[in-house]
Amino acid sequence: MNNSTPAIIFENLEKSFGCLQVLKGISGEVYRQEVVAIIGPSGCGKSTLLRCFNYLETISGGRLTVNGIDLSHPDLERKKLRQLRTQVGMVFQQFNLFPHLTVLENLILAPCQVLGKTRKESIQLAGFYLEKVGLFDKASAYPQQLSGGQKQRVAIARSLCMNPQIMLFDEPTSALDPELVGEVLQVMQQLAAEGMTMVVVTHEMQFAREVANRVIFMDKGTIAEQGPAHEVLTNPQSDRLRAFLSRLQREWQTSTN
Repeated sequence: MNNSTPAIIFENLEKSFGCLQVLKGISGEVYRQEVVAIIGPSGCGKSTLLRCFNYLETISGGRLTVNGIDLSHPDLERKKLRQLRTQVGMVFQQFNLFPHLTVLENLILAPCQVLGKTRKESIQLAGFYLEKVGLFDKASAYPQQLSGGQKQRVAIARSLCMNPQIMLFDEPTSALDPELVGEVLQVMQQLAAEGMTMVVVTHEMQFAREVANRVIFMDKGTIAEQGPAHEVLTNPQSDRLRAFLSRLQREWQTSTN
């Protein structure tokens, strides 16, 4: 892993929605080719932090640099924003596929319109990434003809078609039936093995333990604990993290009984 240059740097980062402060002066970094899992209870600021990394939310204070682009400036140049959109991919909980387009058409749209690739080039690119996620045979299908796991794998392939340097995942398996979670995590694990820089908001502790290099535990808008994934998840230092992991374990046991 090349840890020399952070892909993402945030310092005293703050985000407020009106009088509600969601991120309370947090600092950290994500290194290139690193997989960082962000965990924590609902409402702690995980998804907001992730959305700041892709400029879907503008920060309220502090500094944020993503792939060398300073996102702290309130009037980010359109050129820099376009650059960010091509360099940072994001996969959401709800897939966000266009229902009236086939799988192939969903994948070639951005390469044609944003990257300026020809339709032939875009189709070749789409075919490569559909093969990568195991869905080459679904190119002519529409989203409503796919399972939830297949939709999420298509969403991942769509992001990869932009050749991003960083991939952000916001609870990518939370909307899936339990039996479909594994097929999505397998694709993500493959990306991690290939050296993709990834930030993953997740409740999948096994994935975080086995695939992530580091874990960040957030609580009430702060970073309560962080460190190497195996260390943080097997030997948590704070009562708050121990209680959180215990609750997840109980929920998992209940769901599997």
